[in-house]
Amino acid sequence: MKALIDLILQFGVLNKQQTDFILSKAKTLDMKKDEYFSEAGKVPRHVGFVLEGVFRFCYYNNKGDEVTNYFVDEGNFVVDNEKFESQIVASEYIQAVTDCKILAFSKKDWDDISNTIVGFEMIKSNVVKKCLTLAMERRSPLVSEDASTRYLSFIQNFPSLVNRIPLSFVASYLGITQQSLSRIRRNIR
Repeated sequence: MKALIDLILQFGVLNKQQTDFILSKAKTLDMKKDEYFSEAGKVPRHVGFVLEGVFRFCYYNNKGDEVTNYFVDEGNFVVDNEKFESQIVASEYIQAVTDCKILAFSKKDWDDISNTIVGFEMIKSNVVKKCLTLAMERRSPLVSEDASTRYLSFIQNFPSLVNRIPLSFVASYLGITQQSLSRIRRNIR
């Protein structure tokens, strides 16, 4: 819970009463590996702050192949923000890659926080901006780099994930086959 408040306080000043109010709206949720936090075709119901574990954003392309788009680990928010805020149907899945523990906020509770704490909308906006910028910084180089360089970038950007998630998800994220990833890993060692 301290990690959540520390993150929020990077983007604004809140007093103890306000931070206590935020925490009072959070519900601790345990999720098992492979469970979905949000599903394509459904309206996202929660925003979560990851206390333990790893999530991935994924979708199915027009060939029916599963594509991993992004990973979220401890100390970060997990949400399809645009769909959650607009309360429209999601086009991606958010799946627990490991057993996870999160602080979850319903849409109503998330809105209550914004409506109660003056300036919280700006804090949320800045948190979202930071998350989107980080995602872009991590994804952009993947377009122009060769597979080995993409893997090395992945290790640099997600150092704590390499040994925690299945190689098939890493390969999908990098846009290569699992066999290619195995070959790259052998050559790097």
